Amino acid sequence: MAQQAACWLVWPAIVALPLVLTTSELYKGVFPEQWYDTQPRDIWSEGVWPSPLGLSLGIGAVVVGQFFMLMYFCARRAGYLGSLTSVQKCGASETRKCPMADSFCASCRPYNLSEGLLTHLAQPEGFVMLGGYLIGTWMFGLMPKSYYSFEGGINWKHVVMQLLLQDGIQFGMHMLEHRFDTMVKTVTNDKVRTELYKASHKPHHRFYNPRLFDAFNGSPTDTFLMILVPLILTARLVNANVWSYMAFGSLYANWLTLIHAEYVHPWDFVFRALGLGTAADHHIHHKLQKYNFGHLFMYWDKLSGTYKNPAICPMFNSGV
Repeated sequence: MAQQAACWLVWPAIVALPLVLTTSELYKGVFPEQWYDTQPRDIWSEGVWPSPLGLSLGIGAVVVGQFFMLMYFCARRAGYLGSLTSVQKCGASETRKCPMADSFCASCRPYNLSEGLLTHLAQPEGFVMLGGYLIGTWMFGLMPKSYYSFEGGINWKHVVMQLLLQDGIQFGMHMLEHRFDTMVKTVTNDKVRTELYKASHKPHHRFYNPRLFDAFNGSPTDTFLMILVPLILTARLVNANVWSYMAFGSLYANWLTLIHAEYVHPWDFVFRALGLGTAADHHIHHKLQKYNFGHLFMYWDKLSGTYKNPAICPMFNSGV
C-alpha cells in the first residue's frame, strides 16, 4: 500500500524545478538579477534579445520532469512500486506484466527497456520539433510579453486553464485528423479524396497496443497539428508568467507520456472519477480508433458522445 501511495509523488516531482525555484523566491539567490525580467516588456519595441534564462529553465523543467517520470515508470515496470494489474503471457516464452484485461493483453509486445528508453528520447517529432518551437518563439520575442516575466510564483489557475485549452484544441485537431477524409468524401460525394490521416496520425496508430515509449512516436505533420498548433493558440489565450508556463509544459509533456503506458497507474481510479485521462482511456482509443480522442481530460469526449469508459468496455471486462 505504501508503495502504491509513493507513486503519487511523481506528480510534484514532474514540476519540481519551478516548485523549488519559486519557494521563498529561491531563484533570486541563484541567478543574477540582470538575467531575468520581473515585469513583462515588449521585446520588439525595446530592440533587445530576450534573456535565455526563462527558455533554459522551461526546457530544464521538462527534462527534470521526464527524468522523474521515467524513474517512476522503470521502477514500476520492475515491480518495485507495488503489484501491477495482471500477468499475461505475451510471446513465445516471455511472461510480462500487462495493463488491462487478459483479452486486451493478447497483442502486448515484449521489449527491452534500454531500447524503449532510447526510442523515446530520440524522437525527432516529439523533442526536436517541440524544442525548435520553444527556442524560436522565445528568442524571437514571439510569445506574449507576460511569458517573459519572473514576477510571482506559479499561478495554478493559469496552469489549469492552459492544460484545459491545450487538450481541448488538441481534441479538435485529433478528431479532425481521424475524420477529415470521411467528411470531405461525404460532402463531395467521393469525388475528392484526401490523405490527411495517412500523412499525419496514421504512423502513430501503427501502435495497436502502445507502450509508454511510443508517446511521441508519430510524424512531423501529426506533431505540428496536435501539439504545436494547440500550443500556439493556448499561449495567446492565457497570459501566464514564466513559472506557470514551465509547470504547464512539464505537466503536459509528462502526462501525455503517462497515458501511453502499458501499465495501469495507481491514481487511475481517482482520475477516472474526476474525468481525467488515463492509460486505459487512451488504450481504448488506439484499439478502436473511434472513442476517447481527448488526452488529459475526457470531458470533451463526453460532450461529443465519443467517450468509452474502460470500466464497462468489453475489452476491459475484468476491470482495471
